[in-house]
Amino acid sequence: MGIPISYNLRNLTVRKTTTLMTALGVALTVAVLLGIGTLVQGLRGSLSASGHPLHMIVMRQGATAELVSLVSKEKFDTLKFSPGIAQLNGEPMISHEVISVISLTLRSDTSSVSNVNVRGVSPIGIQMREEMELLEGRWFTPGKREVVVGTGIHSIRDGTSVGDSMFFGRGDWEVVGVFKAGKSAFNSEIWADGNLATADLGRGTTRSSILIRAESESELESLKTFINDDQRIQLESEMEREYYSKQMSSAEPIRYLGIFVAIVMAVGSCFAAMNTMFAAIANRSKEIGVLRLLGFSQGSILISFLFESLVLSLFGGLLGCLLVLPMNGLEGRIGNFVTFSETTFEFELTLAAAGIGLMFSAVMGVFGGIAPAYVAAKRQIRESMAD
Repeated sequence: MGIPISYNLRNLTVRKTTTLMTALGVALTVAVLLGIGTLVQGLRGSLSASGHPLHMIVMRQGATAELVSLVSKEKFDTLKFSPGIAQLNGEPMISHEVISVISLTLRSDTSSVSNVNVRGVSPIGIQMREEMELLEGRWFTPGKREVVVGTGIHSIRDGTSVGDSMFFGRGDWEVVGVFKAGKSAFNSEIWADGNLATADLGRGTTRSSILIRAESESELESLKTFINDDQRIQLESEMEREYYSKQMSSAEPIRYLGIFVAIVMAVGSCFAAMNTMFAAIANRSKEIGVLRLLGFSQGSILISFLFESLVLSLFGGLLGCLLVLPMNGLEGRIGNFVTFSETTFEFELTLAAAGIGLMFSAVMGVFGGIAPAYVAAKRQIRESMAD
């Protein structure tokens, strides 16, 4: 016969202070774990949203990022009319693009400076990114010193409002629009006319990379093999999604540090739960004796006290989820080790992450409650009634 659940719930509510303090310790542990998880998930979502399934990025052989790659116009012309490239209004969907970085200050702190990407694109390059949405102003006019800025930059960087001007290359560029590219990393970029940006940056006709859209998945593989195997052009291609997925390396040190801190805090939380349950046993010694006299077995008592510890920790886990919930959707930024610039993203708390947090709290409850529950179950009736 099992001990009624109401017995355990009533005991938790009777000891309000110790219950709340123990639950708070568990909550903070879960909050640390989930806080790091929302950051990693938000950055992963931003980078994974940056790739089209039929897009590939072509760069110089050995280049790890567009910023350190050089692709001449001659090589671009060689690939431009390759079979398998998708068409849009009779024009091949291939864009020769240039990437550079400039420094901008924060709106809230003009002494804080960081790098952002400037991307020179062609009109077809904009059309190839269907997720692009103009929120304010207009697109830049080809041949003019005009730029449009991603919403991730516009929201935090000074001098990025429509009508402002910024200096890079050989002169000032006017901000004429603000765009949003879904949740992708393009929100962290400034876009300008590719021809003018290339000349202004002193690149001649050489740019950073080529973006290609294939007609189908089979054509994508054929194009990739053709580019990688052709030693004349000395270029190599990579799926766009794979290219951006590699940039997750920026968040790996933070994730590992967060997990380490969460584990250390979890050990402390386990001991807190253990102390709480041991204190409960000491205060309820006679209750344990009465339960045994009423016919409840040692196994029932062990399960009852273990369940009480589990409920206590799950309550803390739920509280931890609630503490992290306000972070969902907040905008964050992190230095990107691949692009040498800043990437903006939105913190994202998923149901799966919340489930992991609750499971983590349950594990803490089991480890923190198993020893006190065992001690309670092993107490003899005479010993319990004498205390």
